[in-house]
Amino acid sequence: MVFQLNQAIGKVPPNGNPVVANRYGADPYALVFGDRVYLYMTHDALEYDGNGTIKENTYSSIRKIAVISSSDLVNWTDHGEIAVAGPDGAAKWATQSWAPAAVHKVIGGKDKFFLYFANNASGIGVLTSDSPVGPWVDPIGEALILRSTPGVEDVTWLFDPAVLVDDDGKGYIYFGGGVPEGQFAEPGTARVMMLGEDMTSVVGTAEVIPAPFMFEDAGIHKRNGVYYYTYCSNFYDGERPEGSPPAGEIAYMTSDNPMGPWTYRETILKNPGHFFGVSGNNHHAIFQFHDEWYIAYHAQTLSKAQGIANGYRSTHLGRLFHNGDGSIQHVEADYTGVQQIKSLSPYQRVQAVTIGWSAGVMTEFEAAVGDRIVTDIGNGDWIGLSGVDFGSKGAGAFSASVISLEGGGMIELHLDDPAGLFVGELPVPATDGTENQIELKTEVNRAEGIHDLYLVFTGKTGVPLFKLVSWQFVE
Repeated sequence: MVFQLNQAIGKVPPNGNPVVANRYGADPYALVFGDRVYLYMTHDALEYDGNGTIKENTYSSIRKIAVISSSDLVNWTDHGEIAVAGPDGAAKWATQSWAPAAVHKVIGGKDKFFLYFANNASGIGVLTSDSPVGPWVDPIGEALILRSTPGVEDVTWLFDPAVLVDDDGKGYIYFGGGVPEGQFAEPGTARVMMLGEDMTSVVGTAEVIPAPFMFEDAGIHKRNGVYYYTYCSNFYDGERPEGSPPAGEIAYMTSDNPMGPWTYRETILKNPGHFFGVSGNNHHAIFQFHDEWYIAYHAQTLSKAQGIANGYRSTHLGRLFHNGDGSIQHVEADYTGVQQIKSLSPYQRVQAVTIGWSAGVMTEFEAAVGDRIVTDIGNGDWIGLSGVDFGSKGAGAFSASVISLEGGGMIELHLDDPAGLFVGELPVPATDGTENQIELKTEVNRAEGIHDLYLVFTGKTGVPLFKLVSWQFVE
């Protein structure tokens, strides 16, 4: 058997950015619920011309929102895509789904989740669910905000929502963007509006947020009684007054009221091109998780590593720090990412689509399993998990739920590197072409303490080996 480890592309150990490398994900928005943070992202997917060549991302065919979640901020579970727009989506009236915003609110004693999205730049819709991962339904059967909504008639781009549920339970939605002809310095296209108690209606008239050099990408967070409105500045290449935000950067304004008035402060995150050598639009979300503050943003690092940086974007994470006076420190975007905040327990069943790093594999929904699983497993592919705590006693056995295919093969277990300390292997039998889900188990040794764990897949070259559903160790 010829065996050669395949290489990670985009997210390379030990880096945390981009957060995943098996899919793109733009315009990130964070929802914290329980012990997890959920990231909702515009589902960038490759577009091809008539010759089969990858072309520039037009965004015109994006009708889904991608969802991933994590409890440790390094290992991410892929929940797949939400079908939002079009005949197969929950909002059949919509033609696109861009720039999601998600929020949780207790209504009538029950947890309710709301997913807002932009129908291109012509309106904003909302979906609801009883779970952060769906299923999602359209509660009103039409757009939540249109140009007929009071106060938004002259908003150039009616999109990019951000949502805040305040301490008193009242909801607010922030949105808008674009530059009217020649009005680069004062576009006047940012808006804030009250949401109804049901979070699926709007109240009153949208108010203007006087964001200097506004372009797009509304953001909102609250800290110590201060409301922070954040946005991306436009790309006007002429002279700007002193104190104005430079082009394509994330800027912020503050207020002591969610509706304003607002005071402009400064920028906090330069354009992705400054850090990664590939420019584009700048989009972010700021959130608090376990008492620390973070910023999610996108950049074309994965597609750049793949040699196709044509507007296909990936989500990244960084720490965000507020100063004693409430101002925000400048963010340094990088490949390193953020620290893992807790170890991963191998003694509870782990979905195979929970991934720190990977090479070669993909994920897809498997109807027979009723969940998302790891697919496209070939010889030399692997999955890496960061910071797995085997404890002082260590692990004695490893089991995995797999769907066997005609290839069959082996799951090798290594610590700290795909070619690191070998602690066990699990044979996966080949089949005659039928797909059967089976549970397999093998002994392991020398897996103790905290290590990165690598599941390395070996078998025949050029054929799919098997599919991986879940795995678990036994002490």
